[in-house]
Amino acid sequence: MATSTRERRPSTGAPISELQGPVGPAGVTRPKHKRTFTGFGAGEIKSVEASIPEPQREAWKKYTAKGFETKEDFEKEVVRHVETTLARSMFNCDETAAYAAASLAFRDKLITAWNRTQQRQTFADGKRVYYLSLEFLMGRALDNAMLNVGLKNVAKEGLSDLGFRIEDIINQEHDAALGNGGLGRLAACFLDSLASLSYPAWGYGLRYRYGIFKQEIVDGYQVEVPDYWLDFNPWEFPRHDIVVDIQFFGHVRKYQDEQGVSKTVWEGGEIVKAVAYDVPIPGYDTPATNNLRLWSSKAASGEFDFQKFNSGDYESSVADQQRAETISAVLYPNDNLDRGKELRLKQQYFWVAASLYDIVRRFKKSKRAWKEFPEQVAIQLNDTHPTLAIVELQRVLVDLEGLEWDEAWGIVTKTFGYTNHTVLPEALEKWSVPLFQNLLPRHLQIIYEINLFFLQTVERKFPGERDLLGRVSIIEESQPKMVRMAFLAIVGSHKVNGVAELHSDLIKTTIFKDFVKIFGPDKFTNVTNGITPRRWLHQANPRLSELIASKLGGYDFLKDLTLLSKLEAFADDKTFKKEWQEIKYANKVRLAKHIKTTTDVTVNPSALFDIQVKRIHEYKRQQMNIFGVIHRYLTIKAMSPEKRKKLAPRV
Repeated sequence: MATSTRERRPSTGAPISELQGPVGPAGVTRPKHKRTFTGFGAGEIKSVEASIPEPQREAWKKYTAKGFETKEDFEKEVVRHVETTLARSMFNCDETAAYAAASLAFRDKLITAWNRTQQRQTFADGKRVYYLSLEFLMGRALDNAMLNVGLKNVAKEGLSDLGFRIEDIINQEHDAALGNGGLGRLAACFLDSLASLSYPAWGYGLRYRYGIFKQEIVDGYQVEVPDYWLDFNPWEFPRHDIVVDIQFFGHVRKYQDEQGVSKTVWEGGEIVKAVAYDVPIPGYDTPATNNLRLWSSKAASGEFDFQKFNSGDYESSVADQQRAETISAVLYPNDNLDRGKELRLKQQYFWVAASLYDIVRRFKKSKRAWKEFPEQVAIQLNDTHPTLAIVELQRVLVDLEGLEWDEAWGIVTKTFGYTNHTVLPEALEKWSVPLFQNLLPRHLQIIYEINLFFLQTVERKFPGERDLLGRVSIIEESQPKMVRMAFLAIVGSHKVNGVAELHSDLIKTTIFKDFVKIFGPDKFTNVTNGITPRRWLHQANPRLSELIASKLGGYDFLKDLTLLSKLEAFADDKTFKKEWQEIKYANKVRLAKHIKTTTDVTVNPSALFDIQVKRIHEYKRQQMNIFGVIHRYLTIKAMSPEKRKKLAPRV
């Protein structure tokens, strides 16, 4: 983040909190708005509203967007967007245009709910949850929005009236290329659940221009090509007025202020701008609509250098922008090269620094003392990728806000929680000290100070156990020295959780057992990864969801899965079991048709379907899966015909 000598410019689009002078027709006064760094607090909103003349307030309320509720209003919105937003007509509206118009109609509805949610949360001035994840595997947004606001049938009938099948329209959407696997799907499910439970929560991530890659199979081989998922994305809102300057490289200077107090400042280096993009996250069966804020990288010097261009240096005229944009270009850039490692660490700091800046700005609206920060802010780290947020918050509090080290560290360790995703020591993230020294010199200093403070505490608690100090040190004494990010996350968080009961038990007895000895078992807990039944049951298998609802007396189970235990009463119900099997078989027939259409391979829908849905990637171990297929094939070949008949056919 920017230093005290080069402060980031306050967002010119921040909400109003100062009022100046009359404006408007003679005899009608309305306060002139001046934008500020922090924006509205709860009390300021009320004073602003009271200062607006009654006729103007009534006009705003009269014409405030309500969003559609009926089939007719939905059709009206779709036609309006086709003709005015997309500049098309009835004669050239294809399925892509119909998808765009339907999405924009639902987006408009979500935004009115989003605005009310943010205002309601600001008025309540309660604690907010911030979920930091390098991945958000969101899935298709239109179908999810339709279901969560309870208007899918309205949309289905409306699109049918306009000449389209809802299934065809939903299939036009590109998946948001913001994630790759379970890490990202967990983050997406958390955001969905937080909104559905009406918790005030924000997600923070990176707006990848190309995602990880789009897989194509050519002559039996995987070919990775860019995923141009942003070519049309109606679900994001560019916030070009929310821009944060992020600093890299440079050097650290110490000095004494006028009172003789020692100060540290991070100077020089390179500045890259983080531009915010917002994505509304609707809750299920609730007006709450939360926010996912994604950061895109831009050159601080602007996109284009006229002087270089006019002098004939055309490539260099856009070089700064191209270099800056690589930060948010792809998820998990190849780190086999040193430049790739630097880019990954750049990505992580860029994202957490911009997010922390935003979180701190929002906290400052409340005018509270810093000691209340953990009472207003909870930050969850999804794996070790956002661990630098711990160091960055310490830097902000000490270097920029002037807090004493111990006071700042007390705030930091009460704010963060850390979710661990692996039990393998070799999979724990580490960065070399020389890379840190070059890219983030001040943060390396802070990490060393955190480590010293921590090891001194351990030494006092366990005198004479020198081996323990080496095992738990944040700095690994290797060649070169390495920063152990998982250890930093544990030391800087008040809770550490695994993602399954067995996993949580294993980390306490294996990779983190020394930390359990130091901090005690209460710091380590389990939060089993769940999935959202709204997407993975109600949306993915609507007929099954409908059958369950018919037996349980409604769809309450979509918010409380413990209600599914009531299905045990129907375990011997022949009619229920027959309906269940019919739904399952119908879905397998649909999949068999899809396989035939896309691959020209015929499969038996009565067979057991054994599926691995993943990109072909080394760590996904598809080769092991193929070995398993070969083993099963050879085993079946060696069986007698009688034994072979007893086997369930498998696809």
